[in-house]
Amino acid sequence: MKLHALLLVGLLAAAPLAAHAQTDPAQSARAAIQDLNAAADALNAAKGARNRVAALTQTVMAYEAGLAAMREGLRRATIREASIRGVFEAQSDRLSQLLGVLQSIQSAPAPQLLLHPSGPIGTARSAMILSDVAPALQHEAQALREALQEVAVLRALQESAVGALEDGLSGAQEARTQLSLAVSDRTDLPRRFSADKAAMQTLVDSAKTLDTFASGLMRLPVQNPQAGGEVLDFDAARGHLDMPVLGAILRHFDEADAAGIRRPGLIIATRPLSLVTAPWPATIRYLGPLLDYGNVVILEPGEGTLLVLAGLGQIYGSVGEVVPKGAPVGLMGGAEADSQAFLISSTKGGGTDRSETLYIELRKNGTPVDPEDWFLGSKD
Repeated sequence: MKLHALLLVGLLAAAPLAAHAQTDPAQSARAAIQDLNAAADALNAAKGARNRVAALTQTVMAYEAGLAAMREGLRRATIREASIRGVFEAQSDRLSQLLGVLQSIQSAPAPQLLLHPSGPIGTARSAMILSDVAPALQHEAQALREALQEVAVLRALQESAVGALEDGLSGAQEARTQLSLAVSDRTDLPRRFSADKAAMQTLVDSAKTLDTFASGLMRLPVQNPQAGGEVLDFDAARGHLDMPVLGAILRHFDEADAAGIRRPGLIIATRPLSLVTAPWPATIRYLGPLLDYGNVVILEPGEGTLLVLAGLGQIYGSVGEVVPKGAPVGLMGGAEADSQAFLISSTKGGGTDRSETLYIELRKNGTPVDPEDWFLGSKD
């Protein structure tokens, strides 16, 4: 009896089952599904909204946030499941030994369990050891049961997520389509001037660099200047602007890339078809392809200030319009993954799904400055 009890104590102390994670990845994924359902409701409401562009912009952003949360929730769920399974595999020998000891004790005749060869004192000591071991055994059995149940919940969640993902991805695409149509029908924006298309094309054709183009753009004469739209103090927004796209900073201001190339701006890694918005009320100074930057949007948020957004796949608006803060100015390129590809990229993690890049350059009086100084939380 003493040998069995001591062996039990040693096994229980060897490697307890991993504790439950402090945060519940299953709950995070469920919350993301609720966010996607709320975005679907917002899409239905936006169809009858008075300002459809603003309503659809918020809807697209809600879908993007919900899908990003879903990716994170599924990633954490996959990590949690792998962690639990890893504990099972690592402790398989110990659990086998534990079951063997339990079976040995259970098969022993009752008198042998109650009596000890050394007499009454030994029997009392054995009973004390058993009284200590029994609660520990019960605790470990309960932890094992909970872990097995959690694995089942995580697996069921990942299987049921496919339907929610298909609805979310199709809803996000519908919201983008509706937004593009609403922007093309928009006629209520104030206008500061009309574009001289011939002069603009000449400038595009002659530009050798983004710097020369931006400098020439500020000197380009405008047609039919108007005093449309309220002018706000852009300098007062320093450190308080929202990023124009949902993503992560890949290269900082003047940071060299793998080839040693430095750019006086930020490179943001984003997901395909991500919405790009104006972080401040601004006049559209240029829209279209430029050099090797893809589609470029250049905004003038303040006197002598240009905000360059380069690398978009689709652009909204026209030169001379004044767009409000948060207004959509375009979408990133690429194609949205289907539900299976979405699940694969979610479980892999590491930002592998951020295949598009947005270049952000902020120029004050012709000189590039660090955009991170202007955006909220970008230097946390």
